[in-house]
Amino acid sequence: MKKYNVYGIMAAALVGACALVGCAKDSDVSGTDVTGNADISGSQASDAADESKAEQTDGEAGIQGTDTEATGAQGTDNEAADENKVVAPLTNLVSDELYSVADQWPSCDDTALAAVMKKAAKGEHVVIACIGGSITQGTISSGSSDSEVPFKRSYADIFFEWWKDTFPEADFEFVNAGIGGTDSYLGVHRVNKDVLEYEPDLVLVEFSVNDEDSLFYKKTYDNLVRKILLSDSRPAVMLLYMGQTNGATAQGNHVFVGFSYKLPMLSYSSLINDMMEQKVYTDKQLSGDELHPSALGHAITGEILWKYLNNVYENVDSYGEPQRFDMAAVMKESYINADIIDSSAADVISAGDFEKKRVCTQFPYGWECTKGEGKLEIKAEFQNLGILYFATTNGLGGQYDVYVDGEYAGTINADFSGGWGNAIKAKQVYTSDSSVEHTITIKKSPDSTGDLFDLLGLLVS
Repeated sequence: MKKYNVYGIMAAALVGACALVGCAKDSDVSGTDVTGNADISGSQASDAADESKAEQTDGEAGIQGTDTEATGAQGTDNEAADENKVVAPLTNLVSDELYSVADQWPSCDDTALAAVMKKAAKGEHVVIACIGGSITQGTISSGSSDSEVPFKRSYADIFFEWWKDTFPEADFEFVNAGIGGTDSYLGVHRVNKDVLEYEPDLVLVEFSVNDEDSLFYKKTYDNLVRKILLSDSRPAVMLLYMGQTNGATAQGNHVFVGFSYKLPMLSYSSLINDMMEQKVYTDKQLSGDELHPSALGHAITGEILWKYLNNVYENVDSYGEPQRFDMAAVMKESYINADIIDSSAADVISAGDFEKKRVCTQFPYGWECTKGEGKLEIKAEFQNLGILYFATTNGLGGQYDVYVDGEYAGTINADFSGGWGNAIKAKQVYTSDSSVEHTITIKKSPDSTGDLFDLLGLLVS
């Protein structure tokens, strides 16, 4: 039986314009204030749904390619290109010349990726995961040429399809750990629970739209990639560099990490820039909001992934056994042990006016304060501290101050009035040189404009 864990697949109405992340960063400590959409309960769900601008695929839409009429295991009815039964891509949107723009790093080592293919070819249980933001989660904007695209599916769905079609006898488990609007800072803290607990054989990482091109994000991205590579299941890692049609992307920093570790890499960002320059496609065809790919954009992304996998599989027998990853870190390993402390495991000294509350599906064990001054006190050991919280557009969200051992560390603003929708946000408030036990206090600011504060967890490393 093939198992699916499509993380956040029910958040169609909430993904919206979530990747507008990074537009307004605060300046405390690390300068990061990242946002994400969420599955939420009660009246808040309708608030977020009303703000949604983009449409998320449900992964069940029918498909047709230029050379195939079937989906799933039926895709193997395609004529084999060679003895390894390479399946033709579902679309024919990217010429060989244009593909070379996306696949421009010949020094990449595909040995670990080939080992996953060999395992799948034996019909074994194979776990394949994707982690990223709203694009990975499945947000598809409305492009001007979407009616000409033979299907409306996310790139992750097409990526998973290649594995199903190429190895119909394998027992696959697909994990989609995309959460809209989130970046590698939150990613390195949540990857344990959302990805590594499934003991993946392959992980595709996509954060180039939501990360900024800064040293902070270079560190969080590097630590995320290393954390995956060093995990117990020793998975292969692929890096996908997405980009906005206006050129915005963190690809520069991310490529440095991928190149240093010789990982398989593909750039949708470079490809669409070349496509627009050559007038193959316009920005309006590729995206309806500059940010999220259209159905055409997702199909293009899926096609370059498909072609890359085919290229490796054609020569899969030429690869030896992968070596254990032991390369030196690109950046300081500040977040290599990052984790999330929530209400299910926190060492609470005093709850104050906070009560345990399930606010969103992705981070269900939180706390909520609706009255009084809050004053939640928690004991925890860490070197760096971030606050994971839920911001609302209804004007009820307040401003809460964070103290570490009695010293002011930063203020969290849960009021997202005028924003695109209720959102998950993460903000680093404290850094130090060593990990020791601290007391964290969170209480309402004296001049707070609202009472509501939903704390989803503490980001510790």
